[in-house]
Amino acid sequence: MAELLPQFLDGSASSWISFAILLGLANHLYFNRFEPKSANGPLLALTVQPPLLLLILAVPLSLLRVLSAYIVFIFTLCSSIAIYRISPWHPLASIPGPIAYKITKLWSAWVCSGGHQHQVTKALHDKYGPFVRTGPNEVSIIHADAVKAVLGTGGFPKGQYYEPRVDPTLQTRSLLSLRGEAHANRRRIWNRGLSSESLKEYETILAKRITQLVDRLEGLPGPVDIAAWFSYFTFDFMGDMAFGGGFEMLRDGGDRDGLWTIIEDGAKSIAVVAHIPWVAPTLYFIPMATRGLLRLRRFGATCAANRIKNGSQVKDLWYHLMDEAGMEKRKPTFQEVVADVDSFVWFILHNPEIYRRVQAEIDAVYPDGESLLDALKHDELRFLTACLNETMRLHPPVLTNGTRHVPRGGGRLIAGRFIPEDTHIYIPPYSLHRSEENFYPSPDKFDPDRWLREQSPDEVLNVAAFIPFSYGAGNCVGKPLAWREMLMVTSTLLKKFDLRVVDGFESEKWLDNLQDAYVTSIDGPLLVEISRR
Repeated sequence: MAELLPQFLDGSASSWISFAILLGLANHLYFNRFEPKSANGPLLALTVQPPLLLLILAVPLSLLRVLSAYIVFIFTLCSSIAIYRISPWHPLASIPGPIAYKITKLWSAWVCSGGHQHQVTKALHDKYGPFVRTGPNEVSIIHADAVKAVLGTGGFPKGQYYEPRVDPTLQTRSLLSLRGEAHANRRRIWNRGLSSESLKEYETILAKRITQLVDRLEGLPGPVDIAAWFSYFTFDFMGDMAFGGGFEMLRDGGDRDGLWTIIEDGAKSIAVVAHIPWVAPTLYFIPMATRGLLRLRRFGATCAANRIKNGSQVKDLWYHLMDEAGMEKRKPTFQEVVADVDSFVWFILHNPEIYRRVQAEIDAVYPDGESLLDALKHDELRFLTACLNETMRLHPPVLTNGTRHVPRGGGRLIAGRFIPEDTHIYIPPYSLHRSEENFYPSPDKFDPDRWLREQSPDEVLNVAAFIPFSYGAGNCVGKPLAWREMLMVTSTLLKKFDLRVVDGFESEKWLDNLQDAYVTSIDGPLLVEISRR
């Protein structure tokens, strides 16, 4: 070896190129063992290593040699990573999936940026089965037994894909990104804020906004973008319930301040970055790259500041989150709180018989003269509830969901298949709900009666695979309020109005154009004619 050393130090191309190759392999071994949490350090290390190598080897520096060293180093590193990830020695080698997904998460980020991750994921499951490798260290599973194993009590902690949702300017995390005991403590406050007793407070606000929605729709000339008006209603009610009001989109007939755009752009930015979370700290140094995300966070902080300044006439959600009643031993900080039905219409309008059945049930439960806002009668709306269930099965509020992480210390058996440690797991509701293994026959068909009829041996209705509000300790804390809102809004609208899709409107494409924004979905215009019944 000592005899060969002068050859490596004489500046010949073969010597330093060999060392550049070895350096690339060494970096792969290191980063494979110690996965970076941020791109800052690795980018600096990758930048300085090639020229530093030439200096150590006493190779005369030139632009050509430095560029060549970079090319050899980076090519070796990338090739080594790619070969390993598609090799039979990778821990997830037995899980099928496209080569591009196995090699890099950049492919998933690109798919996510187009808003159709849910559809692509379903196509992958249709091709490869219930287990699909969707990333170098990532698996998507739509087996019903995996729901409880992954999301339930004793399941797995949240994966690194929640990290971009952590605001680095705050000293705490939101409910969505918290883990373990911290999540349980904050969840207790949220549960109180959305308890059955609290819901009675919100019913008054909800009834006011529903009445306003009906009044505004009644005076509009057709055609009407019903999806937009539902968005205005939802935003106004959210503002009333969470921050004591302040938006008034129903009154204005539009989003004059561009608030909805801020939310959509911010949600999409987070969704894309979540696929490569270790670059998030670096992106904060590039204002244009995180503009949508920063605007969303400023919007949340502004809403919170206004609520503190103006107060509220009712016990809104903020009242509970800030523990204004003094129920908690430690009062939540301002930073902790800051951190934190149109598909239905489409489906029933495209199924006239179902539309008539829903209206007939509503007319029977709420005869003329009775209040449509009486939530005590919601249990009698069995067919409407089945329609809402079927709508959320086909188009759940969260189309893909976040990941869970198999911690180090050994892999786990999930739905009969061994999943190694350090694997991130998706349980995507959109694909799970449309699997023939869970809902048969015709899993892509809108069939609300599947929730009502007695199941035959030839049918499958796997309720364990129905997770429109997620599952377990991490399920949606707002589920009771969401149900109440959906039932009150839909029953009121269908009692008072006849709705019809505008002639010539390509409504069949409307569902296909719904975008997956990771923790919610984003829709486009849904044009309908509205007439008083």
